[in-house]
Amino acid sequence: MKANPYARFIQICGTTALLLAVHGNFMSAAEPPPWKPETPVAHDARMKWWREARFGMFVHWGLYSGLAGTWEGKPACTSGGMEWIEETVKADTDTYARAAIPRFKPKPGFAREWARLAKEAGCSYMVFTTKHHEGFALHDSQVGDFNAGSILHRDLVKEIVTALRAEGLRVGFYHSVIDWHHDQYAYALSKQLPHPLKGKSYPNGTRDHSRYLQYLHAQAEELVTHYGRVDVLWWDYSAQDFQGDEAWHATELMAMVRKRQPAIIMNNRLYCTPEAGWRSMGTDGFVGTLDWRYGDFITPEQHIPDTRMPGIHWETCMTMNTTWGYSEHDHAWKSSETLIRNLVDVASKGGNYLLNIGPKGDGTVPQESIEAMQAIGAWMKVDRESIVGTTASPVAKPAWGRITARESKRDTTLNLHVFDCPKSGLLNFEGVTNNIRKVALLGGGKVQAESRIGVIIITGPPSPPDPADTVLKLTLAGTLVRQTHADKP
Repeated sequence: MKANPYARFIQICGTTALLLAVHGNFMSAAEPPPWKPETPVAHDARMKWWREARFGMFVHWGLYSGLAGTWEGKPACTSGGMEWIEETVKADTDTYARAAIPRFKPKPGFAREWARLAKEAGCSYMVFTTKHHEGFALHDSQVGDFNAGSILHRDLVKEIVTALRAEGLRVGFYHSVIDWHHDQYAYALSKQLPHPLKGKSYPNGTRDHSRYLQYLHAQAEELVTHYGRVDVLWWDYSAQDFQGDEAWHATELMAMVRKRQPAIIMNNRLYCTPEAGWRSMGTDGFVGTLDWRYGDFITPEQHIPDTRMPGIHWETCMTMNTTWGYSEHDHAWKSSETLIRNLVDVASKGGNYLLNIGPKGDGTVPQESIEAMQAIGAWMKVDRESIVGTTASPVAKPAWGRITARESKRDTTLNLHVFDCPKSGLLNFEGVTNNIRKVALLGGGKVQAESRIGVIIITGPPSPPDPADTVLKLTLAGTLVRQTHADKP
């Protein structure tokens, strides 16, 4: 760890000479073989665990967390992303650092609390912010001084990774390619990407964006070299007018990451083109196509697609209230029922649900988030098999809820998620002609089912045991046989 951090904490992270020296040290180590393009079979195998996981926890935590949405004694705003508070109040980086650093005091054991919360909720993986747009890195970086090693004498990334592995969770790193702190990040090159000083001249004169890219690549290389296996790298983010190789040397960056971590899964946010799954910069600006050269999965934000997207891996990321980073002013919490149904809706369409918590400056998780995750966990203890390892519904969405599936050569299982049980107690859906093997209530309980020429009718329990989502497990004989026009009466 580095001595006397406060003497230099507002200095920009590193010089070109240091960047090159660090990068050179990496390259002098034993080199893994170059990453080679995958076959479809190899790609499918690499994505298997992620595709089956269905549920992960997102964590937004950084200097902004200690500010808690408050600036100079007043709310910066009462809703929206408070991880953007530096941009919201238009603070220069020195002013922001002086205000935020004293309020960021991670308590001992915070990482264990996060990992246990994720595990108890039924998550298979966690993605956490290693650096957000503010530029403060949570690891003990040897590239510059604006990081947890220099300021706090701690490697917070190491603490979190250790805690996740102790709970058997997969490890995901979020890393922003935007950097509001670095004095060579040339924010004027984009009219669309945010920056606190957007529209103003660079305060330090001409900027050399290539020097920032050296820094970005060197820090990314630290992250994928020093912490063992990394399962997910969640980049954030690009604009239509500044993306890909022009903005981030993205091809080179991804190749370096894959060389260091051949099994890693990366999202599509180093780019912002239709080939990379984008039609616009809006949170719903995704398209259901993706060329693997630009990432492994697409990332609808705060938005669940209306329909499934066959052949595409996708993940909806979503907040519990309206902000990603902690705000003491945002009380618009989603109910646990809404969150459970969102998870089911996403899984029924073949996606993953990455649900965010925004811890406070000391790492404490807000009580509302704890209670929500515990409620999801209680539901998952009974109904986990209806989510993890399932595929999208092979039939149309029923009026009373959602369906997830498992198929084998011997039989097909349809998990019937009942949100709103009809007053008649009869659950009908069309589209399959398989014989019924059995039907049961997950967690125990009997129900009845019959098939009438392509219509399956199930007599549900008189009083659904879980008002958020009661799950019935319907097992059909053989692989799914869909009803054809000739089958209809």
